[in-house]
Amino acid sequence: MYGTDGCLVECSSVPCATPENDTKDTSTTINLDHGDPTMYESYWRKMENKCDITFNGDDSLSYFANGKSLCWFLESKLEEQIKRLHNVVGNAIVDDHYTIVGTGSSQLMQAALYALSPIDQLEPINVVSATPFYSAYPEVTDFVRSGLHKWAGDARTYEKKGVYIEFITSPNNPDGVIREPVVNGDQGKLIYDLAYYWPQYTAITSPANHNVMLFTISKCTGHAGSRIGWALVKDKEVARKMTKFMEISTIGVSKEAQLRAAKILEVISERCLDPNMENFFEYSQSLMTDRWQRLRQVVMANGLFFLQKYPLEYCLFTKDFCESHPAFAWLICKGGEEEDCEKLLKEHKIHTRSGRRFGSDSRSVRISMLSRDEDFNIFLQRLMAIQGPTNGN
Repeated sequence: MYGTDGCLVECSSVPCATPENDTKDTSTTINLDHGDPTMYESYWRKMENKCDITFNGDDSLSYFANGKSLCWFLESKLEEQIKRLHNVVGNAIVDDHYTIVGTGSSQLMQAALYALSPIDQLEPINVVSATPFYSAYPEVTDFVRSGLHKWAGDARTYEKKGVYIEFITSPNNPDGVIREPVVNGDQGKLIYDLAYYWPQYTAITSPANHNVMLFTISKCTGHAGSRIGWALVKDKEVARKMTKFMEISTIGVSKEAQLRAAKILEVISERCLDPNMENFFEYSQSLMTDRWQRLRQVVMANGLFFLQKYPLEYCLFTKDFCESHPAFAWLICKGGEEEDCEKLLKEHKIHTRSGRRFGSDSRSVRISMLSRDEDFNIFLQRLMAIQGPTNGN
């Protein structure tokens, strides 16, 4: 069906607490600072033992996993299921790419920076990203004070000549916007952070096909605690250097975590292909759609804030027109430049992440949309209670 109707689910017009809220201490601060994907518990609880795997005492003794792969600690089962899921969803080209597994995408960011940084330069290579950028990029880049790379700020204002590295997060964290490279230079080395390029967050408009692409199971399936991420890399030398970074820092990645991730991805792919089974992405999209619809209702009724709007786009996976429902809400206060949105929400026991952390200003905050139902419902109630211009005294 054309339009938003095909993407919307029935929801109540007024945010209300679930039965679990009746026993929750409503004086507790609701922490929506981190993108902790506990929202997905409801789906995986229904799967019961379908994702169970068993390990024998003599399993995983060797450091080595796959003798045929450049990434020698990558379990072949995980590589197979990663490629299968990308082909099923249609969000990335996997042919002619090397697969590198990491301890979440955070380690892969560091590995990519190491692999793309020239070793023959007198000065560290500059690393940039367009504001608002993912708040971890500056810290990841400069944490160990490497002589190879350094954080250089907003890609929109970067005008230096020479080699540079640009992070492109698409959909963007924190504001959910689809991104392209910003720096107008011919010596850029690009890292595409595609953690949120999955159907529950945005329309899959085409398969991504870049030199370095980063993904993570935490935002794909919600299994953040398993700490599994992967990179798809075209250039063999870059892939080799990324593998070397992992070898030196952690001597590979847990085989148990890899095999559990492989099983989870296998279950998702099977349910996408079988119309008689509950599709994970359709289920998750309905949850995200419902949450965003209710949040927009509260923001509109409150009148104190505004939210990013997203265009309708045709999704190749769902075969329908949808608008984005990002993992984070980029909430902006309508007040003047002196407005501190993080402080305002904290006064109402809502913990968020200030726009200053993302290279923006204090009028904006990032709010996780991935919390448990009871926390999300309390968040909406508290947001509604904040006195705005349309509901003030």
